[in-house]
Amino acid sequence: MQGYSTVGNTGRVSFGSRLREYRDHRGWSLADLARETHYSRSYLSNLENGRKAPTDDLARACDEALRAKGELIAAARGDTVSQLDRTPWQTAELVQRMQASDTTKNTLESLHSTIEELCCQYSHRDALELRQEAQGWLQHVAGLLRRPVGLQAHQELLVAGGWLALLAGCVEYDLGMRTAAESTRTAAMQLGLEAGHPEIAGWGHEMTAWFALTQGRFRQAVEAAQKGQAVAQTSSVHVQLIAQEAKAKARLGESGLRPLLESGKEMLEQLPYPGRPDNHFKVDPAKWDYYAMDVHRIAGDDEQATQYARAVIRDNITPDGVELRPMRVSECRITLGIVAGRRGDLEQAVELGRSGLEGDRQSKLHLQMVGGELDQELRRRYPGEGLVAEFEETLRGL
Repeated sequence: MQGYSTVGNTGRVSFGSRLREYRDHRGWSLADLARETHYSRSYLSNLENGRKAPTDDLARACDEALRAKGELIAAARGDTVSQLDRTPWQTAELVQRMQASDTTKNTLESLHSTIEELCCQYSHRDALELRQEAQGWLQHVAGLLRRPVGLQAHQELLVAGGWLALLAGCVEYDLGMRTAAESTRTAAMQLGLEAGHPEIAGWGHEMTAWFALTQGRFRQAVEAAQKGQAVAQTSSVHVQLIAQEAKAKARLGESGLRPLLESGKEMLEQLPYPGRPDNHFKVDPAKWDYYAMDVHRIAGDDEQATQYARAVIRDNITPDGVELRPMRVSECRITLGIVAGRRGDLEQAVELGRSGLEGDRQSKLHLQMVGGELDQELRRRYPGEGLVAEFEETLRGL
């Protein structure tokens, strides 16, 4: 019978393999581990051989007993993500069921409020939990769509499904679930087009641009961003599409970045300030600074990039040290690390870079991109330095 954990061609080590590795390193038998964790020897054997899935409690117990410093917990989480990524049709299938029915005004208003709240949790909530809840609400919407309702309610439900699918797709990509994220993104765009909602359709293109950017396909990122601008009209996503175009063009070494950034900033100033600026699908001036920082860094404008990075960090950390948007703060620290490296301070560059790769809420593929850019900068300027090798090891662990 096929076991639980067969990791595809991703190079990722499964929980079972990692558990055996740490047990062997400690010189323990399965009986020793069973005694320390209070789990049976047969159960632990099934875990190592991939026949059982690790629970959170089991992973924590083994991690503590084997002094794995969180690696076994991370491996168990990685198994969960890998398993989910083998079923990318789940979200898309739910979305397809939304294209046939409708319901009442109060229910729809409540539904939209709930969806906005979920979108506001994107920056800080556990990614797996958020994906699970977004899918749960997609199921709820699918149930509503099975009822006979009017055309207006039908359209509202399609819009609700579109936002939920966008959110689920973003979180899937953060988790490294590229196949699932693309499937969900496609479904979200289809819902946006069917609902006649240019902003949702625009975000579908924005996600294509984001995926391409973080995978090093910069020309495709530019093309997707421009396609999105053609359908998005004057909206938050249009502003973000301009930013994605600028980020990709900067990496292609193209000119004309400043006028492009100015056009985005001018459009943003024309838009009303969002009622919930923490909504992932809204762009406010602080978020624009975050995108501008990236473009200036790639273009070599270290002074401007530093100013933006410090401003974004200041805006996103409370007086008692709580990070409101940890993913933005992480990239800002890596940006400051790149600038420090360019200015000759290798120790600070590595310290900032490693701190930028820490944290529970991450967009792994995005961090791999910007972390890789710091790594390239350090290898070019400081060949053979031990600190550079230490940073590369941290980056590989991501």
